[in-house]
Amino acid sequence: MSEVVIRKAVQEDCAPMLELIRELAEYEKALHEVTITLDEFIEDGFGKSPVWGAFVAEVNNEIVGISLYYDRFSTWKGRRLYLEDLVVTERMRGKQIGKLLFDATLEYGKSNQYSGMVFQVLNWNEPAINFYKKYSPKFDNEWLNVSIELKD
Repeated sequence: MSEVVIRKAVQEDCAPMLELIRELAEYEKALHEVTITLDEFIEDGFGKSPVWGAFVAEVNNEIVGISLYYDRFSTWKGRRLYLEDLVVTERMRGKQIGKLLFDATLEYGKSNQYSGMVFQVLNWNEPAINFYKKYSPKFDNEWLNVSIELKD
């Protein structure tokens, strides 16, 4: 395999990043729930008030993985980094690309003085759960996920 390059995402990466997000949604049997447009995605990441950041993994100048994160605040813990999505395209899984992206995101959090990093994983996604277990995380069985849609 060619060298894997991990770098901060730039605006030109948004289209292939959104394709990876759709690939993840398809894997999770929820492709119909991806409603964001490319223009909205670009604006939210690179517009006047960006709300997300990301690392991308490239092999032969092709984006094959992403780690997308944003700021979260806990009244108990302070600034937390929220990992929204860690995605590696199916054909490139098992090549340590997810680990490289996850480690880059952890390092970003440490170097920017976040108090921790939080994320979700589906309870049926055993490969992801086993991946995260290598980092000795705290799995929380107390809290329920709650969401209210504000757009039609």
